[in-house]
Amino acid sequence: MSDDGAVDSVTLEVTRNAAAAVCEEMNATLVRTGYSPNIKERRDCSCALFDADAEMVAQAENMPVHLGAMPFSVRAAVDRFPPETLDPGDAVLLNDPFEGGAHLPDLTLVTPVFHEADLVAFAANRAHHADIGGSRAGSVAADSTEIYQEGLRIPPVKLFEAGEPNEAVFELIRSNVRTPDERRGDLRAQEAANETGRERVTDLVERYGPDRLAAALDEVTDYSERRMRAEIESLPDGTYRFADVLDDDGTGNEDLPIEAAVTVDGDEVTVDFDGTAPQTTGAINAVFAVTASATYYAVRCVTDPDIPPNHGCYRPIRVVAPEGTIVNPEPPAAVVGGNLETSQRVTDVVLGAFAEVVPERVVAGSQGTMNNVTFGGTDPRDGSPYAFYETQGGGFGGRAGRDGMDGVHVHMSNTMNTPAEVLETAYPLRVTRYELRQDSGGAGEFRGGLGLRRDIQVRDHTATFSLLADRHDHRPYGLLGGGDGESGSGVRIDPDGTETRLPQKSTHDLPPGTTVSIRTPGAGGYGDPDDRATDAIERDLKLGKVSAAFALEAYGYDARSDESEMDGDAE
Repeated sequence: MSDDGAVDSVTLEVTRNAAAAVCEEMNATLVRTGYSPNIKERRDCSCALFDADAEMVAQAENMPVHLGAMPFSVRAAVDRFPPETLDPGDAVLLNDPFEGGAHLPDLTLVTPVFHEADLVAFAANRAHHADIGGSRAGSVAADSTEIYQEGLRIPPVKLFEAGEPNEAVFELIRSNVRTPDERRGDLRAQEAANETGRERVTDLVERYGPDRLAAALDEVTDYSERRMRAEIESLPDGTYRFADVLDDDGTGNEDLPIEAAVTVDGDEVTVDFDGTAPQTTGAINAVFAVTASATYYAVRCVTDPDIPPNHGCYRPIRVVAPEGTIVNPEPPAAVVGGNLETSQRVTDVVLGAFAEVVPERVVAGSQGTMNNVTFGGTDPRDGSPYAFYETQGGGFGGRAGRDGMDGVHVHMSNTMNTPAEVLETAYPLRVTRYELRQDSGGAGEFRGGLGLRRDIQVRDHTATFSLLADRHDHRPYGLLGGGDGESGSGVRIDPDGTETRLPQKSTHDLPPGTTVSIRTPGAGGYGDPDDRATDAIERDLKLGKVSAAFALEAYGYDARSDESEMDGDAE
C-alpha cells in the first residue's frame, strides 16, 4: 500500500486470491466434515467471505443460487445482531426466506471474525439439509401451499455464543426434524467451515494489519465493479425482452409466465420482471433474494466470467421484481420450489433477453429444472427414519462453437449426483437404471446436451415420494434456428410392470418394489441444423447419443446409406 492509502496491483492480486483460497478451504472443510450424503457427496453447499460492512468479497465456486442470495442472509443476520451485540465465538443461524433466506432446507451460518476487539470480516456458508421438518420427508413438498407446511422457519438466532453451542436452539431443531443426528452433524460441519475461515482471515490480518487488509478488500470489490461496468458499457444500449413459462404450480395453475425486460443504459443494467405471474398457491414462488441471485448469475454469464465474483459485480445491476408475484411473493407463500425451479426459469428468461443482442455469449435453453426427488420413510434395516433428497442432471444448452454438455446440473444448480453405491448404502433404495436419454438434445449446428434417465426402486418398505420438477410440458428453447430440447417426465413402475405417468409436482405413497423413473429434459440446440458438421453427426451416432432416425429427420443424414457404401467397399 502506498503512502496515500492506495492499494498497489500486487497487493490487490495477492489479497484477492488469498480471499478466494479462504473460501475454497472453507468449502473443503464443509464437504469433508459433513454428515449427510447431500453435503458429503452432492456438495449441496456454498461458502463465502464478507467484509466488516457485510459486503461479499470472495466466494468458492459452488452453487450460483446460494452465492447470489447469501448476501441477503448475511445482511439479515447483521441487522438482527449489529456488531456491538456480537462477540468472538458467536455464530448466527437462519433460513427464513422472508428474512434473507431462500427456502427452508438451506441453512445459512454467519460467523463474525474479530481481531482483538474489532470486527474485521464475516465467514458464511449455506448448506442444504436433507430434512428440516414440515409435512413431507425431505422438506421439499411438491404439494405445499404455505410456508408453514415446508419445515422449521428459523429467523436469525445465535447458534453459538462465545464459542459454546446454544443447546436450546440445537434441541429445537432436532425436535422438529426426522433425522436429528444428521442435522446436528451437518450444523457442526458448517461451524467447522466457518472456523476455518476465521482462522485464515486472522492469518491475513496478522500478515497485513487490519487497516491494510480492509483497504485491500475494498479495492477488490471496487475492481470487480469497474470491470463489470466496463463489460456492460460494451453492450449496445437498449431494452431487450424475453418471456417463458413454468409448466404449472402443482395445484392446477398452468403456464405461469415469467417476463423480463433487460435495459442496458451505459454502464448499468436493469432487469424488470413486470408482467410476471402473480404469486400462486403452489410451492414455486421465489423470494426476491432468489430472483436477484438468478439475475446476477445470468448477467455474469454474458460478461467476463473472470471478473472476481463479489459484491462489486452486483452494484451495476438493478433488479425490479413486483411484489406479490412469483418472483417476489409475500408471506406466507409456499416457496420451496422457487429456489429450485423458478430460479432456473428466471435464468432462462434473462439469458433469452440477452440473446437478442449478444447471441454469441448465450447458451440455448438448458434443461430448466433441478428435477427434485425426495424419498422418506422408515429404514427396515434398523427401524430409523430416513429422508433422501437429490436433484438430477440434464441437458446443457448448445452454444457458439460447442455442443451442450450431457447429463449435468445446470445454471443455478451446480451440485453432483448421489453415487449409486452411496445411495444404496445409506438408504433402503436401489438404482436400477442410469443412462443418458438418446435423442433428447435439440438439433442444431451445435447440439443441445442430453437428459438423463435414473430409475430408483423402493426396497422392503412403504415410502413417501415427492417429485418437484418442470419442463415436462414446455421444452427448452433452441437459439438461432436450433431445435428445442426434449421435455422431461416422471414414471411410476409398479412391481407388476404397470407404468403410470406422474404429475411433475406431486407426492405419492409407494409400496415395496415400486420404481420411480425420472427422465430429465434435454437442452436446446444452437444454430441451423443444416450447418452441423458431418463428422459431428457420425460421432453422435457412434456414441449412441442420437439414433439413425433422429439423424435422418434432424440433419438429413442417412446412416443406412452410409452403411450400404461401407458394405459395397467391403465387397
